Amino acid sequence: MHSKNLKAATKCVHAGTISDPVGNGVNSPIIPSSATRFLDLEDNVYPRYFNTPNQNAVASKLCALEQGEAGLILSSGMAAISTVFTTLLKPGDHAVIQDQIYGGTYFFVVNELEKLGISYTLVKGSALDSFESAIRPNSKLIYFETPSNPLLKIYDVRGIASLARNHQLLSIIDNTFASPINQNPLTLGVDVVMHSGTKYLGGHSDLCFGALITSGELQQQFRKTAINWGGSLDAVTCYQVERSLKTLSLRVHRQNENAMYLANALDQHTGVRAVYYPGLKHHPNHHLACEQMNGFGGMLSFELANEGSAVSFCKRLKLVAPALSLGGVETIISIPCLTSHIKMSAQERLAAGISDDLLRLSVGIEDPEDLLADLVAAMD
Repeated sequence: MHSKNLKAATKCVHAGTISDPVGNGVNSPIIPSSATRFLDLEDNVYPRYFNTPNQNAVASKLCALEQGEAGLILSSGMAAISTVFTTLLKPGDHAVIQDQIYGGTYFFVVNELEKLGISYTLVKGSALDSFESAIRPNSKLIYFETPSNPLLKIYDVRGIASLARNHQLLSIIDNTFASPINQNPLTLGVDVVMHSGTKYLGGHSDLCFGALITSGELQQQFRKTAINWGGSLDAVTCYQVERSLKTLSLRVHRQNENAMYLANALDQHTGVRAVYYPGLKHHPNHHLACEQMNGFGGMLSFELANEGSAVSFCKRLKLVAPALSLGGVETIISIPCLTSHIKMSAQERLAAGISDDLLRLSVGIEDPEDLLADLVAAMD
């Protein structure tokens, strides 16, 4: 049966698997050779060329999940992001970029693009008119993420993709928060999907990698740039990534359920001032999330009613771990002003709506009642 006809959970397990002619195993074998015979091959195979069997296995599985033509697996999410920008933009070009983006992406944009002679506009708000008004004659792409980090804002994927296409621009989305289980932007018209695979794709807080899924033509362009930058992934890590992806659907569905439970409970708690989660009906873009997402995700953020208490609250937690990153099977909490968005100035964070009291919760697969009890105890 062709993988296009399979459901996501089945693709997670079976898509991209390499046959094992030696051991007859059901898992892809690890093929670690960095020296490969070249005679009678159309393309030289080499780890830095992003074309080894284990690299291809992961790329094929992600392409099946995102319904894309071709993929590229890189050493980190930032390696994927920098590859996109440096491939598609040249000196004199302009980029339209959502202002509500991951702090690392923001830092790259404001510190690196100008060095390369590339200008950009950070779009405030999610209205399509705001994106369109930022387009210039020399604009080449629109870059955005939804749900956004860390306020879980929802942007119109189909609308932005259509806008980009109408202006002969490419659309690039960071789909990390949603994962391929909850959202498939390529089917909505987006040109390039990017993932920080360190998060949900790896899912166990022990891997670091990035991914790009797109058309065959764009993938070849990205690959040429990536070869020069050298951000490749070794065979053993690729094997671990492929193994993790087999449980992606199971993990994400459980995280969706747990996050919805916690969002509703925190939303009703007197110790919480505000909860940001697209699954809540009072979220300003709840209906849009229902239209373009298959699930609302395992990420939420909230602010405590007692200002200035974020750090002390985190120190009182017993089960939920104050830690960097997100998307693992364990529930972790972070304070964006001290972690993911620390490289933004206080003024820049304030302009983006990121207060020093904001807490970002990456919900895991534990029992939700235990998680809630820990959060409430820390508030009380």
